[in-house]
Amino acid sequence: MATSLPKVFALLGPTASGKTSLALRLAERFPIEIISLDSALIYRDMNIGTAKPTTEELQTVPHHLIDIISPLESYSAAQFVSDCVCLVQEIHARGHFPLLVGGTMMYYHALTQGLNSLPEANTQIRAELNKLKQQHGMDYLYTQLQQVDPITAARLPAGDSQRIERALEIYHTTGIPMSSHLARQESQRAPVEVCSLALVPSDRARLRIQIATRFHSMLAQGFIEEVEALRLQYPDLHSDLPSIRCVGYRQAFNYLDGITDYNTFVESGIVATRQLAKRQLTWLRKLNPNYQLDPFDPANLYVQTAQFMQRFFA
Repeated sequence: MATSLPKVFALLGPTASGKTSLALRLAERFPIEIISLDSALIYRDMNIGTAKPTTEELQTVPHHLIDIISPLESYSAAQFVSDCVCLVQEIHARGHFPLLVGGTMMYYHALTQGLNSLPEANTQIRAELNKLKQQHGMDYLYTQLQQVDPITAARLPAGDSQRIERALEIYHTTGIPMSSHLARQESQRAPVEVCSLALVPSDRARLRIQIATRFHSMLAQGFIEEVEALRLQYPDLHSDLPSIRCVGYRQAFNYLDGITDYNTFVESGIVATRQLAKRQLTWLRKLNPNYQLDPFDPANLYVQTAQFMQRFFA
């Protein structure tokens, strides 16, 4: 007899699409606990720039996988899957409903489709690649990737240094292109039963406006002061750490280091956030969620989502 898997409802969407506010409203009706699906919210002391729920919001409903590591540490998709599965089981044991909320689609893909059997980080090769980048520029590394792994290079923007360097690192570590590793990876059965709802705006212009409005609101709340405090509290922070790759933070570092002026910082922060949203929407199309709703239709959004959750957990 097949063993039933614990259920989790996933609320997915691009940044600034209103996932948090919808989740908090659902918590007024259902006995839910929220599991964060956000690779930025895991970091302590990074609150404004990550649009972390406020102290009051965190007290309204139990939240998990928020403020779990320092900005100097790293957290993998494998760790997320392990933590998430444990939390889903614990939440059900308390008689509550687990609600997964966020936009880190790599984590979601790992949870539902299985983890890629890629090699661990190779610090020596990573240092050599970084040296080459400093000497010859990012275009040089991208050209290298085009030569050794054209399939991966074709799907990556030429300026995506993090993923280009990771693909080259895998190739130089194993002698096998990253695309070949992924092609051989067999899909695994998900450890939980997931019902997913994607928030996809029919009018992308409204999302772009919302992103710009929220970024300016972050600045008014003291985002620059937050980054200054981070640099004092964690002197070893640098722009290549995963935490500082979060949108807005690297741009703030450049501004505080005098590399860019204030207006350039603001514009680049908004552009980076819009690019993140675009990547998230591309992921959502590939993930084939169970349901899709427009986040800018608030009345229908709440009613429909509540019906989906009621049906799924019933």
